[in-house]
Amino acid sequence: MGTRLLSESLIRKRFPHLRYVRIHSLGKHMATIYAWDDQLRLDDADRIALKRFAATDLVPYVCFKIKEYSRIQEEKVPQAEEIPDSVYRAAMTRSLDLQGIVGVMNEMFSEGRIAFNEYNPWTGTIYLDVSTTNALTPVEKELIHRYLYELVPLGATFEVRYGCIPAPQ
Repeated sequence: MGTRLLSESLIRKRFPHLRYVRIHSLGKHMATIYAWDDQLRLDDADRIALKRFAATDLVPYVCFKIKEYSRIQEEKVPQAEEIPDSVYRAAMTRSLDLQGIVGVMNEMFSEGRIAFNEYNPWTGTIYLDVSTTNALTPVEKELIHRYLYELVPLGATFEVRYGCIPAPQ
């Protein structure tokens, strides 16, 4: 599976002159590559080369759009945030799969578990359940969302259902 971080890294290696590169996916097997060079431009040759590279060397089941980096704000693309090393290492692994995603997330939980529930292939949505002994705070839920955003493959999205489990007596 190809994550945002891995795919951006591959693009930077192949196109070192592109100074700004960001990929965003909202599921439905689609993703957008935003890019600019040092002159804050994306010329037609780079746009065509990026499209070809994405189609042949990135995630084969994802349809990529190529846009200028300036569209990030307009299209409300989430900012790239700090993530733990374990999430980064997993996201940079070509062999990351659903079990790996769940495993990385569960390593971070001290009082709960995350589990795969189902996958909708038509929308590219992965459904996950988070069970904890105590209700999670909004900040904890935001961190879970941020980490999953980096681990879920391009072209897919996710929904998380939260629930509390009784503490052992």
